[in-house]
Order: sequence, then C-alpha cells, then structure tokens
Amino acid sequence: MLLPSLSALLLVAQSSPVLQVTLPEPVNVKADAMFSSPLTFSLNEGFHMNSSTPTEKYLIPLTLKWTSTTVETEGVEYPKAQTLKLAFEAKPLSILSGKFTFLTKFKVAPNTPAGPTMVTGKLRYQACNDKACFPPKTVEIKLPVNVL
Repeated sequence: MLLPSLSALLLVAQSSPVLQVTLPEPVNVKADAMFSSPLTFSLNEGFHMNSSTPTEKYLIPLTLKWTSTTVETEGVEYPKAQTLKLAFEAKPLSILSGKFTFLTKFKVAPNTPAGPTMVTGKLRYQACNDKACFPPKTVEIKLPVNVL
C-alpha cells in the first residue's frame, strides 16, 4: 500500500529545528463516517510556545486549521496548557512544552468516492525560550485518509 510510505515522507518534511511532528498511521474510513485523529508534537528542550489561549493579547496563540474538499473538521481539542512564570514577563504564561497531542474530529462527506485523499492542516505557533520569542512559524501537516 502506498499510504504508509507516503506518510513517512510527509513526516520528514513537516518538522522544524524547534518542533517535531509525529503523524499517526493513515486513516481508513467509510464515506459519511466520523473519525478522530491524534497528532503529536514535540518541542526541543529549552523551548516553549504559547497555548491556544495565551494570557496576554500581544502573544501569538497556537492554532491548528484543517482544509479538505471531502473531509470536514468537526472540532480540534487542543492540548492542556501549563502555567509558568518566566523572568521576562510579569504575569504567568499559558504555555506548552515538551511533548503534546491534539485530537481532531473529522467527518467524511457522504458522496466521497473510495480511494486515497489528503487532509491538509496548518499549525501556527510561536516558539520561545527563557530569553526571547522567535518569529511565528507555520508548519503544514498532511493526514492521509483512505476512503473505503
């Protein structure tokens, strides 16, 4: 089957020097069905990123948005953030660090033909260390789906 090897190729292209993406196996699902897919990320040691609900308006939130012509996003469950007080900020920050997982719920459109399709996502984040924050980055995510 082509999908597992395609998944391995996509994984290599989706990591950055600060953030690594671990993709799940390709999903097999029937048309008009719902499914959930976990997506795991890992920040290198010494880095953190703002959560999806940062504590200050000027902080860039973590976002994950999916697009597809045949698979609809029903919802994204963001990882639970931790609160951390850092020397450069007066208030504690809502951040993620280390390894964390998103869970996205999808629904395949009823008239989707059988065969492989791709759901594309964009993860936007701003990595920081204990001294500075870096420009925001967007990582493209590709989730292979095989409609049965």
